[in-house]
Amino acid sequence: MRYGATRQSLKRQIKSSLSIQDKLTISKRLQSLPRNSAPVRLRNRCSLTGRPRSNYRDFGFSRHVLREMAHTCVLPGVSKSSW
Repeated sequence: MRYGATRQSLKRQIKSSLSIQDKLTISKRLQSLPRNSAPVRLRNRCSLTGRPRSNYRDFGFSRHVLREMAHTCVLPGVSKSSW
């Protein structure tokens, strides 16, 4: 993340500063950063399809892609369970 360190240092300064005026000026600087630099706005997406939902973090794929890759034996060590 490009603005991660800047965002963290500004938040730390807001917590440590005592005067309200300092907090206001620092929060203005924090608000001037791009909104998409906030970690809350990040979303895990599938590496192949870009699907935003039902992603497996370990693989970086959505459930549809993971299922197809497991069936074609592309993923080593992954097999369909049966009991």
